[in-house]
Amino acid sequence: MHDIHVPSDIPARYLPRRRGVSLIIGAFTLVGFLAFVVLLASDPDRAWEAYVSNWLFFVSVAQGAIMLGVATTITKAKWNWSIRRVSLAFGAFLPLAFLLLIPMLLGLRENYFPWIEQMAYDEIVQKKAAYLNIPFLVARNVVGPLLLFGLSIIFIYFALRPDLGPDRARDEDGDAGRARWRERIAAGWAGQAEEEERSWQKMKILAPALALVFALVMSIIAIDWAMSLESHWFSMLFPAWYFMGGFWGGIALTALAVVLLKKMAPDFNESMGPQQLHDLGKLVFAFSIFWAYLVFSQYIVIWYGKLPWEQVWIIDRSGAEWGWLSLTVIILCFVVPFAGLLGRNPKMVPGWLGAMCFLALIGLWLERFLLVAPTLHEPGTATFTAWEPLIGLGFLGLFVGSARWFLTTFPVIQIWQPPQEPESVEAELPREEAGAQA
Repeated sequence: MHDIHVPSDIPARYLPRRRGVSLIIGAFTLVGFLAFVVLLASDPDRAWEAYVSNWLFFVSVAQGAIMLGVATTITKAKWNWSIRRVSLAFGAFLPLAFLLLIPMLLGLRENYFPWIEQMAYDEIVQKKAAYLNIPFLVARNVVGPLLLFGLSIIFIYFALRPDLGPDRARDEDGDAGRARWRERIAAGWAGQAEEEERSWQKMKILAPALALVFALVMSIIAIDWAMSLESHWFSMLFPAWYFMGGFWGGIALTALAVVLLKKMAPDFNESMGPQQLHDLGKLVFAFSIFWAYLVFSQYIVIWYGKLPWEQVWIIDRSGAEWGWLSLTVIILCFVVPFAGLLGRNPKMVPGWLGAMCFLALIGLWLERFLLVAPTLHEPGTATFTAWEPLIGLGFLGLFVGSARWFLTTFPVIQIWQPPQEPESVEAELPREEAGAQA
């Protein structure tokens, strides 16, 4: 950690605004919206399946990217000094994600949650009535995301504030939008040194709390919108599979964004160098193995137990109808990143690393679809057509557009850097030496 060079003077660099990119993002959003409306009119069940699975994917990877920033704050990492802001940029999607959650809560009832109808006659489902009921479902899916997204935005606020003082983040273009956001976030400015110290202390407190809330709320989301659809089946490992997959997706998303930024400007290419690529590549490689470990750990227990109510979830996704898609997920989420990033050199080639991350994210997107669709489709009606990715384009447009707004409004590379704090052992050594000398 001590060998990592962090420049003492980091200029404010913004992602340039390009009209062509804005048009593409707008077109994606419009196409996705129209696709959802058309499919909703002809096949509402499939429309909501695609909507929910896309929401589950984009929310998990956006929150996962923030958790990368949280994890590096907890560990006091220095290697990511030039990409911290990239991870946090995807937090701009969270307010939109909450708005996109509202139609899910208002528009989905018996057609999506089979347990609502089963509650009238199924004894097993009736025993879960304390948890599986609409008022409690709506309450926890409002309060939980509000808490998680709110803490995430507060964490981002303290990460941004020291860079938006009167002596920082000067905008040579005189952009009025940037100026307004600087005034809002830096209101009540107390001085550069004081603001940096305050933000760092707040972030150190928020980070562990946010990690715990992330695990809890994402577990609730996984249980409610995926696991509860197979009302007799349950798995203690399923929530961890979902939120750790989101964390891994957030790392891959950050790596892909860094690769794209390196191509946009020489300054980004220089600051986001081989060390950042190598460390991101190691994380993508390692968590692809962990993803496979979670999948196999869940599968092997079910296979060994041979209990009918446990097997049904696996059987639905491994048969002739959905098996090919499940195999595709395993190849994209494990085989491709494991084989493609094995060794040191592949992790340091930007184009190759970006391609591996892109394929892994496609696999994770398909996995989120498989969490929902096979349970809700009747046997013999398996479908995966162009409608699902077309609706996904709408989410992608909002997702990319919000992150792009963040990086065009705030410095892409964090200007202020947390202080170099001694580790606990290092902090105690002077006292021991002082005691010995006494």
